[in-house]
Amino acid sequence: MKVVIRLVGKVAVITGGARGIGGAIAKIFAENGASVVIADILDAQGAALADALGGRYIHCDVAREEDVESAINLAMTWKGRLDIMLNNAGISGPVGGSITNIDMEQVQQLLSVNVNGILHGIKYAARAMIKGSNGGSIICTSSSAGIMGGLGSHPYTLSKAAIVGLMRSTACELGLHGIRVNCISPHGVPSDMLVGAFGKFLGKPDIRPQEVSDIVGKRGSLLRGRCATLEDVARAALFLATKDAAFVTGHNLVIDGGYTSANSNMSFIYQ
Repeated sequence: MKVVIRLVGKVAVITGGARGIGGAIAKIFAENGASVVIADILDAQGAALADALGGRYIHCDVAREEDVESAINLAMTWKGRLDIMLNNAGISGPVGGSITNIDMEQVQQLLSVNVNGILHGIKYAARAMIKGSNGGSIICTSSSAGIMGGLGSHPYTLSKAAIVGLMRSTACELGLHGIRVNCISPHGVPSDMLVGAFGKFLGKPDIRPQEVSDIVGKRGSLLRGRCATLEDVARAALFLATKDAAFVTGHNLVIDGGYTSANSNMSFIYQ
């Protein structure tokens, strides 16, 4: 069977691309012919992955507007264009806690990364893409927690819901320039961040990714026993980045095994 390479000649910037979901997306983009700039604060991991993929690495704290601008400028200097912007960098923030005791300083720190970081990415990617006059694809990583209550802390839920709203708003403007703006919203993917959050919540700091996968597979998916993988999310991002999604914009692609669409606890009525 002929293998189709879907991103030949394309240039992508991926924030939070050193590991986890961002790292998986960087790999699949590179496998499909894209030139990839990894922007992260994990310098050793990010540089090693970029070298392995024939890409470039830049230290980037997305809460700092000038860092994100520098990442876009690196892509433009390196390849003279930007086709894909993957705004993936994010943090989980504090796990749990009542709204009555919320720490606003912690909230502001989380929003500076999860919301302002996305805003910075869209802003500078849009500038580069408009200047290039070739359209483009901007993809933002939200979460199932952004569309369904009870899946994350209040600040995290706030930040992920805000990303979806920002995506829809900017899609309205940037579509005039042929720039598509979409979200991916993973659920229960055993990334380092989710495994760490589960460890804190369950009081098991040594919890393993497979244990998290088992929990989510049994309780958080209509595809019982099946938990989303990093590769599942990467393939969804690849779809939105390619011509296969040429008429898709303003869309939130939820990768959750149907969890947020139905009450999985009621499956007994079909038996």
